[in-house]
Amino acid sequence: MSGPGLKHIDSHAAIHEAALNEAKELNRLVAKLARAKRFDKAIEVAYIIVEHWETRTLQHAAAEEEGLYKDLLDENPNLKVEITALIRDHNMMRFLVKKIRQILETEGFTEEILELFYTLVHVDHFHNLQEEKLLPDH
Repeated sequence: MSGPGLKHIDSHAAIHEAALNEAKELNRLVAKLARAKRFDKAIEVAYIIVEHWETRTLQHAAAEEEGLYKDLLDENPNLKVEITALIRDHNMMRFLVKKIRQILETEGFTEEILELFYTLVHVDHFHNLQEEKLLPDH
């Protein structure tokens, strides 16, 4: 069973918006550091961004998979295709975060990391729009 906040569109959308806005701001900061060739600081911020995705968005995703999605399917089994797509989005974000961490650990800060951070934001934005359409109060 999911927490009450996850089922209400306003509170759920607020969770999404806050996490995504934080990610965008962190992306702006790391991009600015990279442009200034301050790669030592860019690496530090990149690890903070990875932690942000792991502790905010991906933990939220796990909670959705364990509760909200099961509840939605119990209420409407016809949502199986949509729920499967949302879980795939979560898996894509997990893959991207893991890839970023691997690159940071093996190569340090690279242009590819910045591209992957931007990709995460776009995937998450699309995911949030699709997910919010399924919430009961939408």
